[in-house]
Formats: sequence, structure tokens, C-alpha cells
Amino acid sequence: MSEQQSQELREMSPSRPPAQMPSLSMRVKSSMIMGITGLISRCFLHGFNTVETHGLAQFRELLDSRADPEKRERGLLTGIFSPSFILCCINIFLYFSNHVSVLDDPMVWGLLPLSYAFNPNNLRWTLGAHDICFKNQLFSSFFTHGQVLPCHRSKHSPHGGLFQPCMTQAIRLLSHPSPSPPASPYYTTTGTDSILSPLTHPQHRRYSWVHVFPEGLVHQHPDVDLRYFKWGVARLILESEPSPDIVPMFIDGTQKCMAEDRGFPKFLPRVGKTVRVTFGGVLDYEATFGDLKARWDELVRRETKKGNTTKTVGWLWKTAVIEQTDDGDGDGQRQVGELTSEELRNGREAREIRIEVARRMREEILRLRSERGVYKESEESFGRAETWRVDKGEEGKKYRSRVDGSQINQD
Repeated sequence: MSEQQSQELREMSPSRPPAQMPSLSMRVKSSMIMGITGLISRCFLHGFNTVETHGLAQFRELLDSRADPEKRERGLLTGIFSPSFILCCINIFLYFSNHVSVLDDPMVWGLLPLSYAFNPNNLRWTLGAHDICFKNQLFSSFFTHGQVLPCHRSKHSPHGGLFQPCMTQAIRLLSHPSPSPPASPYYTTTGTDSILSPLTHPQHRRYSWVHVFPEGLVHQHPDVDLRYFKWGVARLILESEPSPDIVPMFIDGTQKCMAEDRGFPKFLPRVGKTVRVTFGGVLDYEATFGDLKARWDELVRRETKKGNTTKTVGWLWKTAVIEQTDDGDGDGQRQVGELTSEELRNGREAREIRIEVARRMREEILRLRSERGVYKESEESFGRAETWRVDKGEEGKKYRSRVDGSQINQD
């Protein structure tokens, strides 16, 4: 769907209903969990380490402009490259970043003043490993209120992959909200679990901020180089309606706080390190991804016209935005975040488009890395998935890569 079509659809939609607020209990729990986590992260960053930031002021201005959900015009996707990570998230504003340490999220958000930390409605949603963050009811409640979506990792679960429910939830958080909440406030990722959906309050969560780590694992390279990016980030960029604001980020230093080869005591982060975080500006979506978005929309129209649809898995109940895909010859429509044919999921053209989107997103983060002027030129082959196939035989969740000698953590 083009930007013009998206605007026309919004104008034709009935008046937006008043935003239904989550319960007081839910708001208090989220505020406390997000706020205290932000406070601890800020104390650790500024109290025990040296922090260098670039572009933080413009990033704060962007957040300030989004403080009122009623005034938001599109979602925000941010993506980090970082050599460490605590939630084992997938990259998904949209906020994109490298992933260098298990501390990356939430510690990096300690850069924001505490006034931001206690306002969950203007803070990020991210993806967390289901087998860690949602392993029991207590953890599930904590991370749900901490604005984490349960993500199954293929190395740990048969429910993993590009088309799992957390991706649908993330796409819809970024998109134009549904005029009404879903029939049930819960959804399932396995057929047996029960997860409270953030889409239960669509107007309150309209055009949310989603943060992802596109490498999909902790990658601690000596020169802070980047692996290839997973295709999940491409789904977020292509399928959100309207297209989100996209902000790339680059992190360095958190890997020294939680090095994968650290000795005893392994559970304690190291202090006295220098943490550098670079925030890019909002990408020009049309210039960066416009041609690929046009190809994707055309592919969707063709598949809808063919009627090559498949039944949606039962627990991915149909809520969120209806996207009109009628090109004059049919009466097709689909739900945002739903891929209704095998061609849209695994077809050759769909795969080619996602690969190119992920490659361009990686280039944007490499550009930030290059602007720092202190890193070696990136190894071109690292951006290709086939380069890393020699590591596929590694059965352990933590290992040293045969490709570049980096420390890898998929735990």
C-alpha cells in the first residue's frame, strides 16, 4: 500500500474512538518495572563507567514529539548493532542496532533521563527469548509488563522462525491501530501458552516504538564488525502500515562489561569501561527502501488477485488494521502482519526482497560505525549468510566462531 493510499484509508475510516487505557494495576506495574530498570541502568552506566553519546539530543527530540499517542503519525523502529545483549532479542520506531552484549537492552536506555523511564507508553517494545523471559508465570508477567514480546528461537524451539506470532504483534504495534480491540486479550505462541496482547488497547498503543537487534544473537567481534542481518527486520520494514520511522544505532563497550569469555564471577558485569552509543537520524524511507516496498506491495497484490491464500493459524486471531488490496479486479483484503500465501512467505521473490532490505539496513548501521572513525573497514563477506554456514555444526549455544574468531552467544 502506498503512502497516499494509507492516508486515504485513514481519512475514510470512522472517527477514532477515545483511547482505552489499560487498568491502573497494569499501568503501575509497567511504570515501576520500566522505571526501576531504567534507574538501575542509568546508575550503572553513569556511576561505574564512562559514557560517550552521539546524536542523543536529536533522538530525545524524536521521542518528545511522540509523547502523545494521539499525535503520532507512524510507528518507530530502532535497530542496534551491539556486541552484548541481556534479553536475547531479535532486531526489530523501528530501532536497529548491533548486538555486542547481554547488557545491551535494557542498559542502553539508561542514557535517557529518568523522566522517560517512568513513561512506558513512550518507551520501546522489544523481543525476548521465550525460553528465558517467559519460562514461568512470574517471568512472563514481569517481561510482559516490561514491554517484551515472546520470541521463539529456532535453535531452542520448534515454534521459532520468521512467521511466529511475536512478529505479527510487533508489526501491528508499529501500524495504524485497529478501530476496536481483539475479541480476546490473550494470544498464544505455542497453542498452549497464554500471552497478554499489547493490542488489547490499540489506541493507547498506537504507532508504538519497537526495538530490535537484527543479528539475532550476541556477536563479540574484536573490531566490532557486523554479521548478516536476519529477515525479521525486513518484515517489520515492509509490512508495517504506514511505513515506520527507522532509526539505526551503533553500540560499543557493553561487550567489555559482559565479555563472553569473562572469568569468575561470571554473573557480575565489569565496571570502569567506556560505553559509546551513536544514534542515527530518521532514515529517508523512500530513498532507502522505496523500490523494495513497491516490489513487495505489487507481490502482495498479485497473490491476493490469484486467490492463493492459506488458512491462518488459529491462534493468530485477526485484529489490527485491514489493508485494502483490491486493484479493481477483485475484492481482496488482508490483515496487516498476515501473509496469506506460501509465495508471500517463502517464495523466491519474497526472499530476495527481504535479503536486500536486511542488507541495506546493515549498510546504514555500518555507515554509523564508519562515522566514528576508529574502526577498521568492515569485512564485506560478513554481510552474507553463506559466510557463516561453517558455524552451523556448532551444537553449543556459546562458542567461538570459525569465521572470524568472535564470541557467539545464542543462549
